[in-house]
Amino acid sequence: MLLEYYLNKLGLKEIPSFLLSYLECPSLKRLKQIGYFCGMDYASKDIYDFKELITRYDHSLSTALLTYRLTKDKTATIAALFHDIATPCFSHVIDYMNKDYARQESTEKYTRKIILEDEELLSLLIRDGIPIDCIINFKQFSVVDNERPKLCADRLDGIILNGIGCTKNINIEDIDDIIDDITLFINEDGEYEIGFKTESIARRVLEVNDSINEYFHSNEDNYMMELLANITKKAINKGIITEEQLYILSEKDILSLIEFSFDSELREQLHLFKTIKREDIPEIRVDNIKERSINPLVENTRLIRNKLTLSSYHINN
Repeated sequence: MLLEYYLNKLGLKEIPSFLLSYLECPSLKRLKQIGYFCGMDYASKDIYDFKELITRYDHSLSTALLTYRLTKDKTATIAALFHDIATPCFSHVIDYMNKDYARQESTEKYTRKIILEDEELLSLLIRDGIPIDCIINFKQFSVVDNERPKLCADRLDGIILNGIGCTKNINIEDIDDIIDDITLFINEDGEYEIGFKTESIARRVLEVNDSINEYFHSNEDNYMMELLANITKKAINKGIITEEQLYILSEKDILSLIEFSFDSELREQLHLFKTIKREDIPEIRVDNIKERSINPLVENTRLIRNKLTLSSYHINN
């Protein structure tokens, strides 16, 4: 499986010892029940054909391993591990439900609450002398998260995972090339930023990213995301599930509560979500869908589509 190969390439077989105990935290282990592809693992197979299950836990771990590989910074690595801790069932579907199409960050407001309620995590942070705010405010680590079109561990990992699962245009050779080529630079804002040593590798990542951006702007994906968002909102409004349960239960549990409810309308909509044929999807309009643009760094230049813009970036040794 490509996911297993990718994780092993990042060092899964040699996870830093300081990280091991954090992998057992309840708030993180919950993400093993949250798919990376926004609940679409349960959607019509005529629309989605994922070859393997990839979870938010997998993404959290690979983002942390990427961060550690580049920085050897324990605090930044743990911040990366918990950066998606507030991901609800169906992930960005809930952002659609909240009409946060452009940034898709509406659920991040629960990050502090979830972290403060995980006693095992708090105990580990105290043990290791890591301030809680460093984990809650993970965006202070630009290697973990930064603004587009810059590249960070979260964003690069997303390109690789979506290339594996959605667009299926990443292979073992690509994974090898990308991971072996990445390095850290100081960007124009004086921040650490992930970049590439080789222009051809950067262009390959840009190509994959563009295909992913097109995929998530397709009518089929927008329709399915909106459909599950509407199902979830109606289930909450009708008292079948609660918003809080989206951050506690598994995706399978939430879908079961809807499927076995007494609400025939919701059951029919869920059946449609699971069985609809591609040719039956109507045209819809969803404005302001998130643009997944990147302009990665290559040595002392920033790659902008068909040209390289000279700059004063330098590699971090």
